[in-house]
Amino acid sequence: MRVVGFALAAVAVLALLVGVHRYVWRRFVGDTTTPGSPWRRAGTAAAYVLPLLSVGALVSGRAGAPFLLQQVLAWPGFLWLAALLYLTLALLVGEAVRPLLRRWLARRSAAAPEPEPEAVPVSVPASAPEAAPVPEPEPVPEPAPGAPSRRLFVARAVGGAAAVAGLGVTGYGAYGVLRGPRVKRVTVPLARLPRSAHGFRIAVVSDIHLGPILGRSHTQRVVDAVNGTQPDLIAVVGDLVDGSVADLGPAAEPLAALRARHGAFFVTGNHEYYSGAAQWVDHVRELGLHPLENARVETGGFDLAGVNDIAGESEGLGPDFARALGDRDPGRAVVLMAHQPVVVDEAVEYGVDLQLSGHTHGGQLWPGNHIAELSNPTVAGLERYGDTQLYVTRGAGAWGPPVRVGAPSDITVVELASGQA
Repeated sequence: MRVVGFALAAVAVLALLVGVHRYVWRRFVGDTTTPGSPWRRAGTAAAYVLPLLSVGALVSGRAGAPFLLQQVLAWPGFLWLAALLYLTLALLVGEAVRPLLRRWLARRSAAAPEPEPEAVPVSVPASAPEAAPVPEPEPVPEPAPGAPSRRLFVARAVGGAAAVAGLGVTGYGAYGVLRGPRVKRVTVPLARLPRSAHGFRIAVVSDIHLGPILGRSHTQRVVDAVNGTQPDLIAVVGDLVDGSVADLGPAAEPLAALRARHGAFFVTGNHEYYSGAAQWVDHVRELGLHPLENARVETGGFDLAGVNDIAGESEGLGPDFARALGDRDPGRAVVLMAHQPVVVDEAVEYGVDLQLSGHTHGGQLWPGNHIAELSNPTVAGLERYGDTQLYVTRGAGAWGPPVRVGAPSDITVVELASGQA
């Protein structure tokens, strides 16, 4: 039954992609070019090639394709998915503009003064009586040679504006990802935090997503940004990678340079379980990070706990709150690292003061934030659930398209404030 449901969902997604590509081809190519022209042939070829590249980018990693092939497919394939979204949205806005532009052109044409016909002299004999001149028929105006029809002009104007808008948004979103995350700062008061820990700073980084697009240079940007905050502790909250240690081990090596007075800690995200979680846990330990696999440590005047991601349940390695928090001293404040915000209900049951999460990317591609709201209690920022506060970072990288729109990447420095200070 589960296989049938997956097959039906795949067919529905495929039908949607075909329909969207057909619509985009019609508006950008079919309506703006003439049959047989080089532009139409090129646009039609792109309408077949680009979606095939996108499908290849999506499935190559899961299919075990060579990493070099994944890299070749990832850039054009994933970028096209983001461009397709914003080109389609721009065209939909253009549908409202199209009739208005046609009416404006029609009124402008009707208001244009008509050319006066030239008088043609008529010679008559001197002896003939005068007769009323016979008016010549008014000439019918003809379109200038090579001038497009009104319909073609509107199609090209709307299509050109949509292309500039859609590709411009995609390009700006890609620049934001490749530039690297920016640092945010937030203060979180904890009632049970001792005065000695007042001002303790935790650098929270999540969703780095090393893979066929974001590699070693991206890791270095993240490490430089984190170290630049001079934190007391570093919390890497899952989704570090999209690929195996064999392919991405070198890309992760700069993590060994992370520096904090109380160390750097790591919990798994769902993408680790797609990439060989056990191997990655061992590898980040070799790089100097401390994995918290349903475990807890005492540090800086409070307890720091971490639970495995929900995706680990398929391997019998899911979150175990009893193991991580069951025997702790209830008088001490506890900060929990958990990749997905949805486990906040269990965090509340176990008296967690602050949960640090990622996973959502803040929606990554607007209007994706509205979709993320359907399955996550908090998409980004700080919110309270009972006596537990939940902070969700938008993450330092991007999954799929290396593009962010309306959800800039971030590294957050969470400064803890004591209620006793």
